[in-house]
Amino acid sequence: MRIGELARLTGVSTRLLRYYEEQGLLRPDRTAAGYREYGEQDTVRVWQIRSLLAAGLSTRIIAELLPCATGPVPVLEACPELLATLHDELADLDSRIEDLSRSRRALSHYLATARDSGHGHDYGEGRAA
Repeated sequence: MRIGELARLTGVSTRLLRYYEEQGLLRPDRTAAGYREYGEQDTVRVWQIRSLLAAGLSTRIIAELLPCATGPVPVLEACPELLATLHDELADLDSRIEDLSRSRRALSHYLATARDSGHGHDYGEGRAA
């Protein structure tokens, strides 16, 4: 199938499919005329990529994990570096969550302090000051 059909089947734009190819996530065959030719397995591969992106993984990490992926959801089989890579990504995510939580607590404190100071300003939540 050509790129347009793969885009239609997966709901992913042709531009994004070309980006996935640039990142090494898709490897379509080429016709004699140079057109990309995708197989049925590429439909599953795109769903795998989308699922892993939704989990917050970068295309660099996804490229490492795809050889371990089976099925459209995907299920990740225990490849050699898989557990270490996922553990590192989870630790990084936990660290970013803690940083954001700390920032949120500080901002919440500043907002409460500004409200309590009674200077007549209304800095309602969700509005820019």
